Amino acid sequence: MATLGDGQLPVRLAAAADDEPADVERDLEVEVLLVERGDLGRTRGDDGGLAVLAESGARGLTHRAVDAAAGLPAGTASNYFRSRDALLGALGERIFERLAPDEAVLAPLAERTPSIDLVVDYVHYIVERLLGRPELPLALFELRLEAVRRPGLNEILTRTLQQGFDADVSFHVQAGLPGGAEEVRLLHFAIDGLVFDQLTPGVGRRYDVDAVTARLVRRLVRD
Repeated sequence: MATLGDGQLPVRLAAAADDEPADVERDLEVEVLLVERGDLGRTRGDDGGLAVLAESGARGLTHRAVDAAAGLPAGTASNYFRSRDALLGALGERIFERLAPDEAVLAPLAERTPSIDLVVDYVHYIVERLLGRPELPLALFELRLEAVRRPGLNEILTRTLQQGFDADVSFHVQAGLPGGAEEVRLLHFAIDGLVFDQLTPGVGRRYDVDAVTARLVRRLVRD
């Protein structure tokens, strides 16, 4: 099926014969309606899925549960996502969309001279976004664990995570920040661990997240 919202009808809709049974025609009319509605229903479904994923885990995520959480008619999620892997994979993409930075915050940072201090502030902002929307990193952790058991999801999620990493490296290099792909990779590992420790039972000792974030950056990235 073509991506909904791109103005294209699904192939099987475009090729449907005029003499198909009435029940099939009704099904096709529903799908045409979904296409005409653009991405709104899909976005609501994605967000409903994230709510279910964060609250109930991957096992509680069904097409029916997503419809209920998003306030959509029964069957909407299954129209957009034909398989459970497709549904879970789409949620991974939606997490990154919801975590996108605010350009108003990035603009003054982009005006500064590249330095370790600037990297610290960029990473502080990343951690702030992650911990400010805890349901999103928790949902991503759930997806990554579920992907270990589902090869189809593993393939989809690996592609999404790789694209995110490549975008981070590209941003880092184009901004002229110290370090390169290896430093960005190490920061990913470090921040994933920090956020996981903050959102799940951790080491049992309180610490200053901002201070720890700064130390991680300064130890992993060099001028």
